[in-house]
Amino acid sequence: MAIPDFIRTIRASAGRQLLWLPGVTAIVFDDDGRVLLGRRSDTRRWSVIGGIPEPGEQPAACAVREVQEETAVRCVVERVVLVQALEPVTYENGDKCQYMDITFRCRAVGGEARVNDDESLEVGWFTVDALPELNEFGLLRIKQSLSDAPTWFDPTNPL
Repeated sequence: MAIPDFIRTIRASAGRQLLWLPGVTAIVFDDDGRVLLGRRSDTRRWSVIGGIPEPGEQPAACAVREVQEETAVRCVVERVVLVQALEPVTYENGDKCQYMDITFRCRAVGGEARVNDDESLEVGWFTVDALPELNEFGLLRIKQSLSDAPTWFDPTNPL
């Protein structure tokens, strides 16, 4: 996955230590109720669309930008679905990060789904009853995006 320039700058002085970073996830539905997914080039697994806001970028604007950059689909944000501190991750290069993820429900308004950068191997629309194998992160966010009910987490039992 591409490392934003501002994180490269931070890493030059911070090394591989844990960085606390913002993250956004966009759960995009089309008019037929299908959800947009991308098969990531780093893990080769299907995933929801997301990324890291640039300094000063609003989270919702980041979600729209990431969807366009990765899939060529234009979307609008409908609502916030979930805000959650994720577990720390260590990447193959040894960098450690922990993300505060903001998940948005989005609606596609144009464009044709296609691989639009080097972060994805494939992109496509899927009905929610015929999703490819996804991790718990993606499944929970899709499920919550389909509901208007709030999600409550037990802090003693995080995902």
